[in-house]
Amino acid sequence: QVQLVESGGGSVQAGGSLRLSCAASPHTSMRYCMGWFRQAPGKEREGVTFIDGDDATRYLDSVKGRFTVSKDSAKSTLYLQLNNLKPEDSALYYCSADASSTSCSADWVWGGLDYWGKGTLVTVSS
Repeated sequence: QVQLVESGGGSVQAGGSLRLSCAASPHTSMRYCMGWFRQAPGKEREGVTFIDGDDATRYLDSVKGRFTVSKDSAKSTLYLQLNNLKPEDSALYYCSADASSTSCSADWVWGGLDYWGKGTLVTVSS
């Protein structure tokens, strides 16, 4: 069973930055497609970014150029650097990992992966 634990959320002003972390276990989960999702109050969950076993990445259009996903397999940790934050980025951010696909290239990934963390809250004030 894959366990994912997010950290790093907080409250910042617009234009600020945060770095989210997701500790994954077991280590082998880092080989598969992993991603970050978010859900704002009253809105549906949406995929934000993905990184696959070969470190290829995908981003939601609205975060391109502002957010960067990365991972450190030696530390079994997934990261999300959030820069130039906007109030509309406020949400509960979830780390997610797939059980079997090493690629994140298929469109189905935007609907969700197999394993989920409990989330970390990001609040951006104007």
